[in-house]
Amino acid sequence: MRIYAFFALMSAAYGASTTTWEMNTFQDFVKGKFSGVALTRDGRLERAPAMKLWFDPEESAIWSVAAGADGRVYLGTGPRGKLFEVDATGKGKLLWTAPQPMIFAVTVDAKGVVYAGTSPDGRVYRIENGRAAEYYNPRAKYIWTLAVGTDGRLWVGTGDEGKVHVVTNGRGEVHYETGQTHVTALALDGQGRVLAGTEPNGILYRITAKDKAFALYDAALPEIRTVVAAADGSIYVAALGGSLAKKTSAVTANPGTPAVSGAPISITVTDDAQAGLDLKAKEAKPATGGTTAAVTSALVPAVEYAGVEKAAIYRIQPDNTVETLWTSKEENVYDLLEQEGALYFATDLQGRIYKRTADNQISLIAQTEQGETTRLVTVKGAMLAATANRGQLFRLTPSASAAAQYESPVHDANTVARWGRLLVTGGGASRFETRSGNTSRPDRNWSDWEASPAAAKLVSPPARYVQWRATVADPVEAVRLAYVPQNTPPVMKSITVVGQTVASQVATKPAAAAPAATAAYTLTVTDTGETGQQASAGTPTQTIGRSSTRQLVVVWQGEDADGDALQYTLTYRGEGESRWKMLKANTGELALTMDADVFADGRYWFRVVASDRLANAGEAGRETELVSGPVVVDNTPPSITSVRANGRLEYVLAAQDGLSELRRAEYSVDAGNWNLLEAEDGVTDSLTESFRLRLPSLTPGEHTLTFRVFDAAGNVTARKVLVE
Repeated sequence: MRIYAFFALMSAAYGASTTTWEMNTFQDFVKGKFSGVALTRDGRLERAPAMKLWFDPEESAIWSVAAGADGRVYLGTGPRGKLFEVDATGKGKLLWTAPQPMIFAVTVDAKGVVYAGTSPDGRVYRIENGRAAEYYNPRAKYIWTLAVGTDGRLWVGTGDEGKVHVVTNGRGEVHYETGQTHVTALALDGQGRVLAGTEPNGILYRITAKDKAFALYDAALPEIRTVVAAADGSIYVAALGGSLAKKTSAVTANPGTPAVSGAPISITVTDDAQAGLDLKAKEAKPATGGTTAAVTSALVPAVEYAGVEKAAIYRIQPDNTVETLWTSKEENVYDLLEQEGALYFATDLQGRIYKRTADNQISLIAQTEQGETTRLVTVKGAMLAATANRGQLFRLTPSASAAAQYESPVHDANTVARWGRLLVTGGGASRFETRSGNTSRPDRNWSDWEASPAAAKLVSPPARYVQWRATVADPVEAVRLAYVPQNTPPVMKSITVVGQTVASQVATKPAAAAPAATAAYTLTVTDTGETGQQASAGTPTQTIGRSSTRQLVVVWQGEDADGDALQYTLTYRGEGESRWKMLKANTGELALTMDADVFADGRYWFRVVASDRLANAGEAGRETELVSGPVVVDNTPPSITSVRANGRLEYVLAAQDGLSELRRAEYSVDAGNWNLLEAEDGVTDSLTESFRLRLPSLTPGEHTLTFRVFDAAGNVTARKVLVE
């Protein structure tokens, strides 16, 4: 019994032998490139919702999006300060060009009047019937966010003084001073109260009256990026670090307009992870001649903290308790959208869009292939996604994408390798291709994409790196590639399910005392229970029994942010079985060791459910579960079907196995050292293999030639041949 990945690591100790690259989990697949392909939380590639380029304003970034009741969508862009209107058919036009280079905030009131906030030297403009006029001047450097209440009042979030303004009929005032540098997000809850997210301390405020607010949450990340007030009273919050610095750096030299004279924007990055970015901007003087222009920037790049979360999504319950829904060390989250009981969120990793269902199942549903997806909005039942670097507007529909292609990450074999077979679980009518090369990034020096038929060896030439791609027609669950590296040991990584051997406890009776010299018989108990006398018949044969037993060890680890004691329940399920069977219930232990022989040969999955119900009464207790990857149990050794002499000192060995691929064959002469045999086709990776041995010259006389063959599970069989 073994596990494929673990045995591959162990076998490398014997030299260059077959190893396996396998992708079968969400974390494996999410590192690849998606085009019309979705990734479910349980690690399946499926056709994604159809995504179409809806409108291209030919701008660097779309920073803000607002949808009117009539289905029109308004896009605020940069760095040329243009506002576009897009109708329900995807046809767009330039509605207005702002005197400032950036439109970071756009909103629409119930009458269809559009408001746009510009930066730097922030102004709020009112656009109605295609005509724009300055509506309000908050005397702030930046306008980051706008929101319209049901009463028609306009709320304005500014920086670099972190104030919330309220405007009625063009006349406004400061409603609340947060004490933060920037107000980065605004929303109104079901009671009309203003929710304000800030930077650099990542505090969310609920403003209930002029100069009166309550701090709902103080996030560990510096910036509250987006706030969504749900109908049930919950509040969804996206927090991250570095977004504001990216936006501010976008206010740079603007081609097509003269540069502004005066002091540049100066941004200081502190080394305090809690405080985040301390953004200090000196006010730039407007250019003469009535034309505003770009501002030069002395931006210091945002600080990246290795191993620390870059972004998080929280849900604040009506009773003000907070639950963390998602975190990431690789992606920044830019926007949230609640729709039909699901929460959608957009990130900056190839402009990805994720979906989170009510049971906290997260799936990747789209990838725009832009630098970041900045905004999400729903119009007439369809989701629209805006991007930056480059600024485009995409439309997603419930129907599946017609063209669905997934490109795997590049796999490094650490040295030149010979490729075996590409084995796919699921996939149906999906088509697969591979390519290989010796540079870490695929370029024109790599081989061309070549079709990879099912269970056939790769056509791609031997190389250090390899990659596969799939045109997905049916769900793909796992992809495995066997290969033989050029005599390079693999890397040991932690696993959760392992096999081990321990010394056997042989159940035998103590040897009887030696009989007296005159005794000429022994006492034997037969299988019928009868006893009788037999004469001693020489020296008994010694039988070498099994010296070890095999065990399966399942190891797990859980933690609780509150420090609650956890209980664990371990179950398992075999391939083709529908019900999880109990192994251990309500235990505080973190491992379970079992006799491997209790599992028949086959594939198994193990599930651990962690519960904090010991420390929380009734419905307050929570639980979560984790399912292992597939574990192959193989207790049956392979068989050597034939050993055929092929001339003097040459032998052909045939071997096969019923479950696991063969992995290694060896031979020994006269109980000497074991020597490696490779398969005749070059890669030991099939259930049936043939091996050829050409012996060196031997001394005259009889010799014992012993063969042994291992399968992927570590089972071994041996056979001897006499050589004259």
